[in-house]
Amino acid sequence: MRALYSTLIVAGLAFAPLPAFAMGGSSDAPPTASKAADPAFATGKAAIDKKDWPAAIASFEKVVAKDAKNADAFNYLGFAYRNQGNYDAALKHYASALQVDPKHKGAHEYLGEAYLKMGNIAKAEEQLKALDGICTFGCAEFTELKTKVAAAKAGKSS
Repeated sequence: MRALYSTLIVAGLAFAPLPAFAMGGSSDAPPTASKAADPAFATGKAAIDKKDWPAAIASFEKVVAKDAKNADAFNYLGFAYRNQGNYDAALKHYASALQVDPKHKGAHEYLGEAYLKMGNIAKAEEQLKALDGICTFGCAEFTELKTKVAAAKAGKSS
């Protein structure tokens, strides 16, 4: 009888859902329920989708004022400021995102892209190197930044 229970337990574990990290999921922690439910965060995301940078900035500034540990909101702030051409503010917010979560793949990618916009390929390559260390088997953020760094190098040498 005991053997039967052991067999059933092992069989049950074999069919149990795997955790996200075992399936190659993102190392970025998913937003907690409170972060996901924040109306200012949702409004900011909608503004990002519409490329309404001032509205996105206003919304995500509200989010980080309430939650100074929201790396995603800081990352989106950096993204919006970068798209407005305000690189100083973008760098500041990417740095805040990485202070909260040093392995935030999106922040490393976007910071690298900001450096490329500023003409600093060496700094962009530092972010690429950081992503290479974070993304053990590769990730979209690494691939995207690698492609953009290569394009910037090709454009610079021609």
